[in-house]
Amino acid sequence: MRYFDIRPVDPCLSENIQRKIDYLNKPKGSLGRLESLAKQICLVQQTLSPSLSHPCHLLMGGDHGIEREGVSVSPREVTWQQMVNFTHGGGGVNMFCRQHRFHLRIIDMGVDHDLSGVEGIENHKVAYGTANFLHGPAMTEEQYWEAINTGASLVDECAEEGCNILCVGEMGIANTSSSSIWMSLFGNIPLDECVGAGAGLNDEGIRHKCCILQKSMERYREWSQQNGHAGLTGRTEPAPTSPTSPNCLPRLAIRYFGGFEMVGAIGAMLRAAERRMLVMVDGFIMTACMLAASRLYPSILDYAIFGHCGDESGHQRMLGIMHAEPLLHLGLRLGEGTGALCAYPIIESAVRMINEMNNFDNANITKYF
Repeated sequence: MRYFDIRPVDPCLSENIQRKIDYLNKPKGSLGRLESLAKQICLVQQTLSPSLSHPCHLLMGGDHGIEREGVSVSPREVTWQQMVNFTHGGGGVNMFCRQHRFHLRIIDMGVDHDLSGVEGIENHKVAYGTANFLHGPAMTEEQYWEAINTGASLVDECAEEGCNILCVGEMGIANTSSSSIWMSLFGNIPLDECVGAGAGLNDEGIRHKCCILQKSMERYREWSQQNGHAGLTGRTEPAPTSPTSPNCLPRLAIRYFGGFEMVGAIGAMLRAAERRMLVMVDGFIMTACMLAASRLYPSILDYAIFGHCGDESGHQRMLGIMHAEPLLHLGLRLGEGTGALCAYPIIESAVRMINEMNNFDNANITKYF
């Protein structure tokens, strides 16, 4: 087992940061969201002069056993085909990483295809896809920890290269199914309000998907009770402050329904926050991963910057559970981390604002408030 030391950001600099922002030569509050974003970044980095260095994007791929139940319009081979496409630079994620100067790493966490000989894909395969959670846990306890530790180790490698802002994306057919269940369990929301079209299901397909996921949740409850776990979601259990507080109930739901790429992403998010890095959050799937991570360690939300709100059913509601304010709403639902990457220039603008704008005194402008 691995536990993370994720502490709330220290507010001691808050007044000084706000004073610096207010004294920039502009009407007070006139740069809106950029001001609150700059303050968050300053608090994470504990400085009045923040910086962004060596931004990294971890794109994790994995397949899901639940895909066998027809819950996605896309077949599972699309996962490995897209992973190969990414190595050729032909994906949306490639374009945005090039545009915003992100170091892109393509990671096989559990794709149901042998990608070991494909140049440009890092092999961290836990298994050839997860088990079908309609019939039992998607992964074993050992596989869960392997995925968590892999995600954390990848962040350590990025940090050693100088990275202080991390973006995580995913590629995995049927991973909206896992995300919908996590949203329902961790947000205490009826499942049918959490299930959407995914990659393009029609109304009949959505009804079928909802039926399969409902049966899966019922079997999860039976499994939890049979294994001696009185709670089902662990929403009221505090996050661990020491290895004696394992916070196991959210972890059970994460490993029962998650994909290897999703659990790897959670491990990466947790380690990045532990290292006081900024964590950019993408669309529906990555928001579900951040929600799950926050049920383990609530303080991780201090480090999260939510890139956008997509069109997947329930995304706005899931953001609301965490009181998250996304930077963009562009109607995106591609995944891969593309929405978060699109938001990066706004983050960069917030940092430039607090570092490069003149203040009233230096500009010889009368402070009028």
